[in-house]
Amino acid sequence: MITLAEVQSDTEGVYEGLLLADGFDAAFIGVGQQFSNFVGVYNKDKCLSILKDQGMSYEEALEYFDFNVTGSYVGPQTPIFMLSNHFV
Repeated sequence: MITLAEVQSDTEGVYEGLLLADGFDAAFIGVGQQFSNFVGVYNKDKCLSILKDQGMSYEEALEYFDFNVTGSYVGPQTPIFMLSNHFV
């Protein structure tokens, strides 16, 4: 699995243009691919946990995350957020 450090230190340009989600480094899982684009992959539950650690309730964290993070399309390399089994 590709680590965040490997993506950040990519000197060959393999992951050029790959977008990372600010403030969610601890939730980074790896890199995925959609068509010819590499995308950052994050654990949604861990992202919510990070927001809760910043003082938000679960409901506040979920609302903030859904509107400001997953609700923000910034192009074909927009990061994706993996759902845990209990959401399926």
